Amino acid sequence: MIHQYKNNGYNIVMDVNSGSIHVVDDVVYDAIPVAEKLFGEGVRDLDTIVQAVCKELPYPEAQLQEAVSEILELADGGSLFTEDIYENYVGDFKKRQTVVKALCLHIAHDCNLACRYCFAEEGEYHGHRALMSFEVGKKALDFLVENSGSRVNLEVDFFGGEPLMNWQVVKDLVAYGRSLEEPFHKKFRFTLTTNGVLLNDEIMEFANREMSNLVLSIDGRKQVHDKMRPFRGGQGSYDQIVPKFIKAAESRGQTNYYVRGTFTRENLDFSRDVMHLADLGFEQISVEPVVADPKEPYALREEDIPQLLAEYDKLAVGLLERHKRGQGVNFFHFMIDLSGGPCVAKRLSGCGSGTEYLAVTPWGDFYPCHQFVGNEKFLLGNVDEGIVRQDLVDQFKGCNVYAKEKCRSCFAKFYCSGGCAANSYHCHGNINDAYDLGCALQKKRVECAIMIKAALADEEE
Repeated sequence: MIHQYKNNGYNIVMDVNSGSIHVVDDVVYDAIPVAEKLFGEGVRDLDTIVQAVCKELPYPEAQLQEAVSEILELADGGSLFTEDIYENYVGDFKKRQTVVKALCLHIAHDCNLACRYCFAEEGEYHGHRALMSFEVGKKALDFLVENSGSRVNLEVDFFGGEPLMNWQVVKDLVAYGRSLEEPFHKKFRFTLTTNGVLLNDEIMEFANREMSNLVLSIDGRKQVHDKMRPFRGGQGSYDQIVPKFIKAAESRGQTNYYVRGTFTRENLDFSRDVMHLADLGFEQISVEPVVADPKEPYALREEDIPQLLAEYDKLAVGLLERHKRGQGVNFFHFMIDLSGGPCVAKRLSGCGSGTEYLAVTPWGDFYPCHQFVGNEKFLLGNVDEGIVRQDLVDQFKGCNVYAKEKCRSCFAKFYCSGGCAANSYHCHGNINDAYDLGCALQKKRVECAIMIKAALADEEE
């Protein structure tokens, strides 16, 4: 499978099955579709392909012969027109033995903000306000250790609501997790996601010592952030959190954190929010599209897609310009590994929700991920009984790019791994479908990320 596109002056050719990326001239770019069709028909002969492209394209024959020779060389080298080596692996993939390697601990179903787009309903998750007890959290960590097999590295995200509203339990669970490491030959990697309202020096010091990653929630420009992430009384939260977040990022040496925002229909010009965060000095930035009920006024709509795609192109060029000025930042959705990339299982199934990754409510119930919490159809079990809905686990285990018709022929499938199961369910009522608007944006992000790689490589030459 080949995907070709032009972006920021680069002619980019992706060989989807091998992951090879080629930046080519106009002649090669235009000749590849003709050659691909002939390869599909079993034609590999240089002269036959040259004759075919001469009939189709207005370039001199000598140029076309050189282009076809280059194309055949790439094909012979296994980086163009390659076969899909993954589809035959799917049967074994579905039967694979999985272990639990990560938990999202809902340490607080409560929040001190009233974000307009919050899928957790101000932290309540369709239920009641609650804080996780140390006893429930302890059982969750015990479950993780017991169900992680021989895996050494385990991940735990302290999530909410707002986890700092239950800070003592966070600290106690970190200490308990550390006590399990040596006797069980495990290593915990803790992450804290916070809106920053309660962040202070003591919490920062503890987080810098114990948390492998910090996720700091901010939507960008003051007017955007304050409109979407106010306090319950309606006051904006931007002025209160920004100095704390700047201090936190600097205290971590500008690594091992993300400022994480959400863009909505209120700020379709979201590239300005990314640049605003960069201008504040943040070097690790993630700003992601909202997923919301289409009836909400801030929900993204299909008619917004052209503007959003253009905005990603604008953002990619802007980030390149910053890099050239020595002010480069890492934008999460443009980070892509072209040399190694994820393992086969990750390519096919993504985050591992419902199998390797689980969310835990304050009272100890297991769900496939935080976006399913509160939907009783997806209640997997609890910390006392363990997993009691193996049928649900098997459904999520079978969730992969070949189980989704929309993904099978998509050039981005091995980068997004089929997208988010929760977004698919909320959009179509089926975890093996795909969230169409999200797919359009994901494909553009992949194209932009690869263009940036090409431009940076060009700069080094």
